[in-house]
Amino acid sequence: MTVAEVLVSARKFDGRLHWHHPMVRLGEDKHGVWLGAPTGTVYSKGGVGPVYTTEEPRVMLFPRDAWWTALFQASPARLDVYCDVATRSEWPSPAEVTMIDLDLDVCRIRATGAVFVDDEDEFARHQLQYGYPPDVVAQATAAADWLTAALRDGTEPFSSEYRRWLDMVV
Repeated sequence: MTVAEVLVSARKFDGRLHWHHPMVRLGEDKHGVWLGAPTGTVYSKGGVGPVYTTEEPRVMLFPRDAWWTALFQASPARLDVYCDVATRSEWPSPAEVTMIDLDLDVCRIRATGAVFVDDEDEFARHQLQYGYPPDVVAQATAAADWLTAALRDGTEPFSSEYRRWLDMVV
């Protein structure tokens, strides 16, 4: 891995490896750290190995102090924005970013602009299975609520600011 390459590594609350894939550091701004991935980037899940290959360029935002990450996808992806509710991102080294995926996803459909929260059933199930502490549940719920409103009302970087980063990858 070169210095510009970064391994994105999401885990579940019990420590199991979840999604992981390479990206390239694009830069930073007031919203956080931006990474990019060209068409053809391979995503793996757990120990299974390659699960799918992207059909579009994409960028991810890792805010410095928020309980979420945001994935912005170019066409032909059905969703233009896919946010994972997760613990704050940690950088064990400049070449790796990691977080705990807390199940909830907030997404926006490209064609209609409709916003929805996904995997609420998984979040409820995992609260019991993994014993999420009350503060984790509260932070995750607050993040999902904030993201839902932000994607609907065009709060940046969800309106247009992400496009300059995506243009670097296209």
